[in-house]
Amino acid sequence: MTNPLQTLSAEGVAVWLDDISRERLRSGNLQKLISERSLVGVTSNPTIFDKALKESDAYDDQLRDLARRKVSVDEAVRAITGYDIRWAADILRPTYESTGRIDGRVSLEVDPRMARDTERTVAEARALWWLVDRPNVFIKIPATPEGLPAITRALAEGVNVNVTLIFSLDRYRGVMDAFMAGLEQARENGHDVSRIQSVASFFVSRVDAEVDKRLEKIGTDEAEALKGRAAIANARLAYEAYEEAFASDRWKALATAGATPQRPLWASTGVKDPAYDDTRYVDQLVAPGTVNTMPEGTLEATADHADITGDTVRGNYEQARADLAAVQALGIDYDDVTSTLEDEGVDKFAKSWEGLLGRVLEELDRRT
Repeated sequence: MTNPLQTLSAEGVAVWLDDISRERLRSGNLQKLISERSLVGVTSNPTIFDKALKESDAYDDQLRDLARRKVSVDEAVRAITGYDIRWAADILRPTYESTGRIDGRVSLEVDPRMARDTERTVAEARALWWLVDRPNVFIKIPATPEGLPAITRALAEGVNVNVTLIFSLDRYRGVMDAFMAGLEQARENGHDVSRIQSVASFFVSRVDAEVDKRLEKIGTDEAEALKGRAAIANARLAYEAYEEAFASDRWKALATAGATPQRPLWASTGVKDPAYDDTRYVDQLVAPGTVNTMPEGTLEATADHADITGDTVRGNYEQARADLAAVQALGIDYDDVTSTLEDEGVDKFAKSWEGLLGRVLEELDRRT
């Protein structure tokens, strides 16, 4: 029987897992998810790696060697994360080949403490691209104002990029512009643009968490009725912006040269509010040419009981506009919401990175 994840894939949504660990890799679990859960990609972040180190002894041998070599904690973190990303990329390589180099992807993040520094971000992206040395890897770069030129420059050098921490529609348009500029420069630099891929990670559940908090403070029946509607509306309008951008003459010129679109990737798709259906950020965001990266709990919930009924994005743009307008009519400033989420996202990722560094340093010290 066809399960909901297979149906989701048939609707044009690439199913990715927002998790990685060496235990998952060595146990064969990732391969099992590929075989049984229609999985075609993986994303990672510092919190995920910190959790993996805490919960498994799979890193012991490498940590022991790193301690004996007396490497810096930064070098140790890159050795550990690079090892897992290469392994996952190799497991997903057949998917990469069978999908015409579209899927079978694994993402590795630049040091998020560099999110406000263009030059350091570009240098880090180059270093990670060299370190991992796999064609099916994405280097994650945040969509901060400083990150946008870094995205263009990385793509211009042939580096595949996963643009992360996108919350607002205007910033998303800026991301697509940075992507096209990168491909235009890559073509001028002699790169085969058909081999350069990118996704744009548009965050979902965090929008509801922030807007709902503000609606609760208002406290009226009208405010209560709007809870849980902003995030899906925002994402649906992002897809509308994607359709507009990739129907432009500018894009058509790049497509003629062999380029493929930068796909929207729905990120932060695990529900934050337990009152909400646990698959709402999956079954309400079905549209062709998208990616949905899910925590394992959301992945399994989708496989078990998601109701995938076809495209739930196109045809809902006017309702999405009405939902966001209703939220703003109550005095909730959309720009303030999205800028707050960006600032918090950068800060949270930086703190997660510091936590990962602390974890690795502690493990190294135990072995010296």
